[in-house]
Formats: sequence, structure tokens, C-alpha cells
Amino acid sequence: MHWLWAIIVGFVLGLIARAILPGKQHQPLWLTTLMGIVGGVLGNAVATWIGVADTRGIDWTRHLLQLVGAVVLVALGEMVYKAMRGGKREMT
Repeated sequence: MHWLWAIIVGFVLGLIARAILPGKQHQPLWLTTLMGIVGGVLGNAVATWIGVADTRGIDWTRHLLQLVGAVVLVALGEMVYKAMRGGKREMT
């Protein structure tokens, strides 16, 4: 059940990250979801490292770190995807 939750959260984080990034992203939705999952995991790791992973109430700092991780990884994933698919060819 944890994997299903990770996929759902990764999907949502990836979509929010794509909305934050300027311009049109060309990477497929599965890659966006994967980058969102990894960004969420990295955000959790950083939150644990700085000691804000478990607080009373809503863990806003942890969620912000997850989103920042997702934005960075979606942006990197987009660059790698465009480089692998030929950055000059625009997909419609």
C-alpha cells in the first residue's frame, strides 16, 4: 500500500512541478511521475536530515522540501529527455 501512496503523491508532486516550471515540458507523464516520486523521497530525506520530518500538525516544511525536490528533478528530467530525443526537434 505504501507504493501506491508513493505513486499517487509522486504524480501530484510531478504535476505541480510541471505547472511551476516555465514553458512547455515534453517529457512523458510516466517520467514526470517518476521524478515526482524521487523528489518526494529526497525531500523526506532532507527533512529528516535537518530535523523537521515529524512535527505536530501538518509538516509544511517537509512538503515544501518535497516540492522543491520534485521541481528540480522534473527540470533535470526535462533537459535529459530533450537531449536524448533530440532537443532541436519539437514534439507537438
